[in-house]
Amino acid sequence: MEHQLWFTAILNKLLAGIIAPLLVRVGEPPADPAHPIPNYIAMEILVILILLAGALLLRRGLSMEAPGKFQHAMEVVVEFTQDMTDEIIGHGGRTYVAMLGTLGLFVVLCNLLGLVPTLETPTAHIQVTLGCAVAAFLYYNFHGFRQHGVVGYLKHLCGPMLIIAWLMFPIEVFSNVFRMLSLSVRLYANMMVGDLLDQVFGGLVPIVVPVAFGALHIFVSLLQAYIFMLLPAIYISMAVSEEH
Repeated sequence: MEHQLWFTAILNKLLAGIIAPLLVRVGEPPADPAHPIPNYIAMEILVILILLAGALLLRRGLSMEAPGKFQHAMEVVVEFTQDMTDEIIGHGGRTYVAMLGTLGLFVVLCNLLGLVPTLETPTAHIQVTLGCAVAAFLYYNFHGFRQHGVVGYLKHLCGPMLIIAWLMFPIEVFSNVFRMLSLSVRLYANMMVGDLLDQVFGGLVPIVVPVAFGALHIFVSLLQAYIFMLLPAIYISMAVSEEH
């Protein structure tokens, strides 16, 4: 059994009596009914709570005349996401700002959480990154169907010429599924390696060594969050475009 983090222990103490019977009912009984919530799920829940608390704090302090530092920071995030969607998706791109921005914030907070003592990086677990990738996969395909209709989107996946549709359609389907795997594995591998490096070098003296690896972890975390916004934006653009 993995070592429980303090936040995981709190969740298990509060929710084990509810979660364990539910898992049994769906045919996935936990190995330890007293501790059905693993660390990576607890860390995801913590990040969600942080995002909700940040949204409430932002809404409470919104001001046109005297915006605070937190509002300025969030405005930068929104403007950055808007510029990205305008450039990649073009007309109508701002429809997707909320999803892409939320996905980016969730991933970056998950990536950085491991730098906090007594916590860990949930995106160093494939279950978490695959969940994010599945959400992005369902989202851009939903908008593809929404934009073109069921028949239109399926035709969209068949290529520009009907004569090669028999070849293009399975290639496009495979490509779509592979995008999901690529998104999840790329993020997982980078954050898992980052966590391993932090653990190996974290206790070294002098202090400049762990600080350097901490700075590298921050850089990789921001870069991977950006990529996790950029690629779904590209996929959305391809799904909703009028030309294949």
